[in-house]
Amino acid sequence: MDLPEPQHFIEQIINGDLKKGFPKDELRFRFPPEPNGYLHIGHAKAIFINQGLGERYNAPVNLRFDDTNPEKEEQEFVESIKSDLEWLGFEWDKECYASDYFQQLYDWAVQMIKDGKAYVDDQPSELIVEQRKTPFEKGVESPYRNRPVEESLDLFEKMKNGEVPEGSHVLRAKIDMTSPNMNMRDPVMYRMLNKAHHRTGTDWKIYPMYDWAHGESDFIEGISHSLCSLEFENHRPLYNWFIEQIGEYDHQEPKPKQREFARGNVSYMITSKRKLRQLVEDGIVDGWDDPRMPTISGLRRRGFTPKSIKEFWEKAGVAKRENLIDISLLEHAVRDHLNHTAPRVFAVLDPVKLVIENYPEGQVEELEIENNPEDESAGSRMVPFTRELYIERADFMEHATKKFFRLSLDQEVRLKGAYFVKATRVDKDENGKITTIYATYDPETKSGSNTEASKRKVKGTLHWVSAEKNVPVTVNLYDRLFTVENPDGDKETDFMDFINPNSLEVVQGFAEPSLASAKPEDKFQFQRLGYFVVDKDSTKDKMIFNRTVPLRDSWGKKK
Repeated sequence: MDLPEPQHFIEQIINGDLKKGFPKDELRFRFPPEPNGYLHIGHAKAIFINQGLGERYNAPVNLRFDDTNPEKEEQEFVESIKSDLEWLGFEWDKECYASDYFQQLYDWAVQMIKDGKAYVDDQPSELIVEQRKTPFEKGVESPYRNRPVEESLDLFEKMKNGEVPEGSHVLRAKIDMTSPNMNMRDPVMYRMLNKAHHRTGTDWKIYPMYDWAHGESDFIEGISHSLCSLEFENHRPLYNWFIEQIGEYDHQEPKPKQREFARGNVSYMITSKRKLRQLVEDGIVDGWDDPRMPTISGLRRRGFTPKSIKEFWEKAGVAKRENLIDISLLEHAVRDHLNHTAPRVFAVLDPVKLVIENYPEGQVEELEIENNPEDESAGSRMVPFTRELYIERADFMEHATKKFFRLSLDQEVRLKGAYFVKATRVDKDENGKITTIYATYDPETKSGSNTEASKRKVKGTLHWVSAEKNVPVTVNLYDRLFTVENPDGDKETDFMDFINPNSLEVVQGFAEPSLASAKPEDKFQFQRLGYFVVDKDSTKDKMIFNRTVPLRDSWGKKK
């Protein structure tokens, strides 16, 4: 059998199974998100792993929603997850829901009670946890562990029908209260929740726990390799034990195989859904799709691309051990992609007026400027050049220092795609702030003219925007949301203590007229400034851009 050359340890496992006789046409994978929040950068790793396996082995991949907790799950999250997956390019074979299997899971649980493998416990959850003890001492058996089968069956039926108070009973598996693996110490299989489910409504008053629903759902769908994060490694014996209790299984191979890989932890990010929800509810961010959030929708709104996210995870690799991946690898991936695909445009975000005194008043000169030097097929555009322009305030210093190579009095620079200019004087307000820079230009130095004058050497090239023909823009300068690499790494501190107070700066600037027709999610390189994307809330009357990343990593210098 010709097998793909393995690229990581999971593929080695699959190849080994195939060599042992596992039928290749029975390979099936799945991505099982819980619809209790939005997908984040860590989920993207699991998505690309399963998608990649499906492509390499020509095997189907299911999308299964682990919707077993109506207290936290909503249809909104189901729709957002599907939207994010489609944007990432994930094509699933079957769309499944754990709630589709509620009746089957219940029937199997009833059979386990009849077989003496499960019982109804009346104890409060706190006491159940206390009785489990620690891995180094034996657990204490529940006084209801040997409850008569008929009594457990009757109570379980009443739990299902909501005929007993919520929280008064749970169904537990009867396994081994002395096991060093705490997950095997009679885990809870069902709890009562008097909550309406977003798909089943009020049909059910009991809901299966993750460990019970997970493996059984894999069995029902014929999943061959159930891949999950490393935190579930200790759950694997329970995963196997539950599957072995299924009557239809009858101890015949093949059965679903759970295997674990390291989570996708990225520096300067939090990926706990609970903590992300706290950021939203406390108003630290403007929602799940705030461009500072590590959610897929946040990254999308920030201007990241599916290709850059996928490339990031391909470079990070699939590991067995937890590690913290440098966010600069993700930022490098999107810079590299946008460098080849994003049109270059002019925008000035901290404008000061530049008046070219010897340029004809009222004249508008259309200059042809290439869209992307990295892409010959990108073509060019026409940009209006006028007597009055805007340049960046930081690009002018009245009296230049030795290392300042931009515009200053009596110092010549090139305006990109246009002419050489030399500043001659300035106007200031009552506080000494420069309001206008006056300059002269050399008409013999037009870009591309190949004149002797244009061959003079100048030390700087500046971008600019016509002060008469432009588009006013609102620009959100986003930065990292946290000030430390691992905001969740110290149990003695609160991750909220590390919120970056400068994670968002909103500025008003001007852009060249071509951006008036830009649509949400259109991406550009603002020359000399960084990569930017049109925000979803942008309109023709109010153009809004979000900074994806600066042209260079400024955090590396800070560290």
